[in-house]
Amino acid sequence: MSYREPLSQTAIAISISESDDLAVLGLAEEHLRDAMTEISRHMLAMGARLVYGGDLRDNGYTKLLFELVARHRRDADVGDVRPAIANYLPWPVHSMKSREYLSGLREDLEGIGELYCLDKEGRAIADDAKGSPSPAAFSDEDWASSLTAMRRVQTEAIHARIVLGGRVTNFKGLMPGIAEETEFALKANQPLYLLGGFGGCARDIASDMGLMPEMERSADWPGRIGFSSWRANDLSNGLEFDEIRTLARTVHVDQAVALILRGMLRLSRRAGHD
Repeated sequence: MSYREPLSQTAIAISISESDDLAVLGLAEEHLRDAMTEISRHMLAMGARLVYGGDLRDNGYTKLLFELVARHRRDADVGDVRPAIANYLPWPVHSMKSREYLSGLREDLEGIGELYCLDKEGRAIADDAKGSPSPAAFSDEDWASSLTAMRRVQTEAIHARIVLGGRVTNFKGLMPGIAEETEFALKANQPLYLLGGFGGCARDIASDMGLMPEMERSADWPGRIGFSSWRANDLSNGLEFDEIRTLARTVHVDQAVALILRGMLRLSRRAGHD
């Protein structure tokens, strides 16, 4: 029998974007990128498949993930030929790229990752972009419905979600992206690992759930009030309350990784005993 990595059948979504308040916390963008890199690297080493819904900026988190997978990929099983990363692109994002650009990206990702271009309703489309319209071609409603559809489809494809950072201003959609992805995970009762120590939307959510002290309150972004009704046990992540609270507050990446893996491995063992 071939050896299987502990998380070889687990699809884990990474929810991350820039935090508006990193400087207030004495942190910089590099801290957020380093945290994502280390967390992703350990998930890959345990055989997990990473799932991300993001943009295609040259310096964005999507590209960072792709580079990380290319460097650190380690198959969970000798017979496991699944790509190690899946990236879901909402309609306006991929529509502003040419067919040639997306085809080239797919070629670069061959054997490493999969790129899913979605239409406005979240259906995967094979023909990719049909042109390169300007951002002005998409209304606020186009962005909101497309992003919500992408996050719904992504949630259906994953087993767990890790959340850190996140803008609460100048976002597209019904609410900040981190908030909507977190809400989808909570409503689906999926294991959710919430890191508030790196500020942003994740910190607001952790504070509203009673997992860390209140800072000077940020803007009352759309949908925020709803998170005060959720509690630690709603995270369903295999961790005890003290561990959940520590994860929510820490800025030490090694500690965060250890806690995430502890929770995931506990859930894996419990599932094996069912």
